[in-house]
Amino acid sequence: MQTFAALGVIIGSFLALTEGDVVSNFQNEPDCIKFFYEGKVPQWGSTTSGAVRLCQRFQNTYHFATLYDTYNRIAVYSAYIFGPSNGGGRETRWFVEPQLVNQNWGGEMKEGFVLEKEHPGVYQGDRQALNEDYTKSGFDRGHLNPNGHHAVPSRNATFTLTNVVPQNPKLNQNAWANHESNLARIFKAQCDKAYVLVGAIPSAGNWIIKNNVERVNIPEYMWNAYCCVNSNGVPVRSGAAIALNTDQNSVEEYTLSEIVEFLQRFSNTPVGELFYNQCQ
Repeated sequence: MQTFAALGVIIGSFLALTEGDVVSNFQNEPDCIKFFYEGKVPQWGSTTSGAVRLCQRFQNTYHFATLYDTYNRIAVYSAYIFGPSNGGGRETRWFVEPQLVNQNWGGEMKEGFVLEKEHPGVYQGDRQALNEDYTKSGFDRGHLNPNGHHAVPSRNATFTLTNVVPQNPKLNQNAWANHESNLARIFKAQCDKAYVLVGAIPSAGNWIIKNNVERVNIPEYMWNAYCCVNSNGVPVRSGAAIALNTDQNSVEEYTLSEIVEFLQRFSNTPVGELFYNQCQ
């Protein structure tokens, strides 16, 4: 009887952990693996030191997936399915991930000050960026998974700080924003469903510094890739793009093969496919 009781505690603890948004792998979460075309999770970034897998939960529902670099405090990438925006305006709140503070806390993203009320005096920023890191930094809170590619409430869920990076304001508000809008038009016109990856390449030593502490890595590049399928799930279009995270304010479009070659420059292990069968 004691053995069964102990087993029940272990199983209960395991379930409590895996139902939150920090997960051991995306494949074990049906409501999270769906954001990857045919369940194919890229090898890209999987060996990143300190990386954690987040199933981004808002209003008790998973809305997208993020591979998050807890050392640089920026995402390696976010994976999502495009959904036409129904308006609703911009979210005014910025959320943090409770389980990056303590894995036993709830998995629902929350505002930092709300979490502070629930757990007074516990520092939230050891493994993730905080809203104050971006204040007066000179950089935008640049979405990877863009809020304009979703309807409410998925739109709201993109306002977690684990889905943003320090982005050059000129790039974020001009060329990158235009690129996101162009993609939305393509996805609406040509795709029954669009699977998208958006990531950032950390810089070698450029950081947002607060109180003489390196807080958030300022990426060297932004990148994205997509796979569009028809109503039968057959690929009909794919593409990718990169942008240097500077005032240069330009986006260069790539094929999927070209983006893999680009990412390989920053990896000591094979990048492999970003999408199942490279969306072919």
